[in-house]
Amino acid sequence: MLFGCKNPEETFEDKYIWDSIDVTATAYNSLAYQTSSNPHITAFGDSLKPGLKYIAVSRDLLRLGLKHNTPVRVEGLEGIYFVKDKMHYRWKRRIDVYMGVDVKAAKQWGRKHLCIEYGILK
Repeated sequence: MLFGCKNPEETFEDKYIWDSIDVTATAYNSLAYQTSSNPHITAFGDSLKPGLKYIAVSRDLLRLGLKHNTPVRVEGLEGIYFVKDKMHYRWKRRIDVYMGVDVKAAKQWGRKHLCIEYGILK
C-alpha cells in the first residue's frame, strides 16, 4: 500500500479473524428496573439508544476476546452487533441483546442457546 491507503476491496469483515462460541442469549432494555439508575449508559460508558445493535457479554467472555467494541454476529439476527456492555459477574457464557425500550420484543426473544461469531483484529 502506498502512504497507508486502504484497499478499496477490503471489507469491514475482512479485517477480522472470526471465531465462534456457543452461548445463552437473553435480551434487555434500557429501563431502570432492568439495569441501573441511569439505564442509557453502559458499564463501558457508552450511550444506549433504541435501534442500535449492541450486546452485553458475561465477564468470562471478555477474557476470551469479546472486549469493548468487538463485532459479533448473533445466530438468528441480521447484521453485526457490537460489545458495548458487560453483565453481572454471576453470568457465564452469556450475552444480552439490546432491544431498546421494547419490552415485548425482549420477552418474545426469551432465552436461547445459540452460536455467536466474534471478530478479533488481524
